[in-house]
Amino acid sequence: MSKIVFITGATSGFGKACALQFAEAGHDIIINGRREDRLQQLKKDIEERFSVRVLPLPFDVSRRQEVFEAVDTIPGKWRNINILINNAGLALGRDFFDEADIDEWDTMLDTNVKGLLYVSKAVLPFMIAQNKGHVINLGSVAAKEVYERGNVYCASKFAVEAISKSMRIDLLRHNIKVTAIHPGAAETEFSLVRFNGDAAKANAVYNGFKPLTAKDVADVIYYCTTVPEHVCINDLVICPVQQADAIYFHKK
Repeated sequence: MSKIVFITGATSGFGKACALQFAEAGHDIIINGRREDRLQQLKKDIEERFSVRVLPLPFDVSRRQEVFEAVDTIPGKWRNINILINNAGLALGRDFFDEADIDEWDTMLDTNVKGLLYVSKAVLPFMIAQNKGHVINLGSVAAKEVYERGNVYCASKFAVEAISKSMRIDLLRHNIKVTAIHPGAAETEFSLVRFNGDAAKANAVYNGFKPLTAKDVADVIYYCTTVPEHVCINDLVICPVQQADAIYFHKK
């Protein structure tokens, strides 16, 4: 049965891979991102390849008023949202706590934590009205262990884990599933953004091992949404085979 899937941060990485994965499976997609040109291109690509509907919804998840105003514009036929994938997020900097940039801290907390809260709060009424739904929150292995020079990025992902647990409890009465997905090292734009566009530093992160791809993570997310209605995968960590957790790697 065709579903409506709302994906934040859909213009690249895990979000884009999820949009393609769910569209290929025949589901209609609401795609969000700040870069409207990329959203329109993704809409065009999906509609050319798959027989589904695509609704671009450009807004910045970290801006509360913008989030609620954008969600309020969703047409009635699109409001039966079945799956929300809170993917929008980023890491900025890899500095010791005392040397870190406070503006980068603010951006990570505003996007990774507040953005997830705002979008969830705006979209959940549509699911509650149906007495069903599934929220997927993108965490990280950084939600499980703190590593050196990870400080506020790790804190933001620890928050995602805690929010996911509390959402799962509080939404039981509405028959809404909540799944937290925690990827390890994945070769997307993540490291390029973290190192402010320094390709050499970004590429060096993946030297000596084969990282996850965006599609690897999208495959897992898609699987979590296909289990029977009475089943919920609460929390899942996915890593490359040469990575044990947020700290330990075996690099050749």
